Amino acid sequence: MHNQEQNPAILRHVAQNLRQTRIARGLSQVALAEASGISRRLIVDVEAGQANVSLSSLDKLASALGVGFVELVAEPGRPRTQIRETTWRGADGSLARLLGAAPAQAEAQIWEWTLAAGDHYQAEPDPAGWHEMIYVVAGALRLVIDGVATSVPAGDFTIFPSSQHYSYHNDGPDLLRFIRNVVS
Repeated sequence: MHNQEQNPAILRHVAQNLRQTRIARGLSQVALAEASGISRRLIVDVEAGQANVSLSSLDKLASALGVGFVELVAEPGRPRTQIRETTWRGADGSLARLLGAAPAQAEAQIWEWTLAAGDHYQAEPDPAGWHEMIYVVAGALRLVIDGVATSVPAGDFTIFPSSQHYSYHNDGPDLLRFIRNVVS
């Protein structure tokens, strides 16, 4: 959750949700570290609300706990259809907001993304079976999947399996806005 100093509430939600879920599952921090591949030190810091954690690390922690990503980032008690949490901030006002989630075979998420001119986001592969559906609202998205770049202009969309390396880029002079659905 790169640059979350601007949104300390999400750090509190993650801290509370991670700790409660880990304890409910009967796992120690050491056991969660072994199951997720995330260091125990980072888990301690995240549970204390003192560390940012990448979106991919949150995915790994959620998987190890047997819950969805949403269970770790949502404000406790808030309906899953109205999450509205900023979970990533880049340079110059770029951000990703998890707007809401709905059940799918495993899960479906809808995100609102903006990338400032020249900014990018590098993702890590999701587990097999996950897909992304992206609709570009304004600007043009340069999507790089396993080293192959494609352009998605405003008013167009793309769907791809996200179990591969991919990144989003804004090469244009203006703000890029797109809606991202993540489905499993």
